[in-house]
Amino acid sequence: MALEDAEAASEARRQKSSFGMDDLEVLSGPEGAEKAAILPDVDVVLHAIPGFAGVGPLLSSLEKGKRIAFAGKEALVCAGDLFSGYITGNQRFVPVDSEHSAIFQCLVGEDPCEVSEIVLTASGGALRDLPEDRLSSVTPDDVLKHPTWQMGKKITVDSATLFNKGLEVIEAHYLFGLPYERIKVVLHRESIVHSMVTFRDGTTKAQASRPDMRLAISYGLTYPGRMDRVIPSLAPYRGTLTFEEVDTVRFPSLSLCYRAGEIGGSAPCVLSCADEVLVQEFLSGRIGFSHIPAVLKEILDSYDPKKVDGMETLIEERKWAVRRVREILNGKEWSV
Repeated sequence: MALEDAEAASEARRQKSSFGMDDLEVLSGPEGAEKAAILPDVDVVLHAIPGFAGVGPLLSSLEKGKRIAFAGKEALVCAGDLFSGYITGNQRFVPVDSEHSAIFQCLVGEDPCEVSEIVLTASGGALRDLPEDRLSSVTPDDVLKHPTWQMGKKITVDSATLFNKGLEVIEAHYLFGLPYERIKVVLHRESIVHSMVTFRDGTTKAQASRPDMRLAISYGLTYPGRMDRVIPSLAPYRGTLTFEEVDTVRFPSLSLCYRAGEIGGSAPCVLSCADEVLVQEFLSGRIGFSHIPAVLKEILDSYDPKKVDGMETLIEERKWAVRRVREILNGKEWSV
């Protein structure tokens, strides 16, 4: 067992005997997560650590050849160049994000060379129908009312800015080996079609199910098999499915992620780490919602990307990103 907080880990050690768990080893911090991810008797590692903190445990488990059900997209976004040699064509690395699980399922039995493009679907988040001139005045409570999914605060804010979808574009680039111009995003309010793959003959395959993460998680754990009746089926489904183009003026964070991905190197890592800080600033009420993409753009405009040749580079660039966000926020008045 590994807990991020050292005090929480100490408390767990003190209380474990009262639960009859004297033999349980309680670890803490990043080193604890990395050690837990490579334990010899671990069959499947479900990687769901958000943010930069997930990079180390993912690298450790990949180096040990573990079977991985992967849901920690920021780790792949930050360190995709380090991981690409481990995941390309690796059937022991199964994505768990609903969109990437959908693409993975659509590609089972298919020749990847036949793929023309992949299409990620986006719900649009809590603010998708709010007039654009009101976006700057929304509160964290407004943003956290996601219309479809119940998720953590950070990912719910990223859903509203579409930054999360931008991270998924970068993730898809590394998972499926397609250039960014062949990875599309469409707004799909119903969250029934989780993503699609179009092949060069014009055929499009889509994976559809009720919006329930239990399905993607179970598939990641049991692939190539499936569990019985994880969620109710769609049949008979009664309703309309809609697909709309994404307004990139309204959602500038999506374009910023495409741009960072195309720049390559450490640019995606810096953008992701900067967003972690900015989302927390927004949730704490210190900046407004529209300030998030504004600061991200300022950072990307002035950034000189580095070649990702090891963890040391990523750690230093993360520090730079956090420091640069603080400099920008401290250098201006940010009315909320």
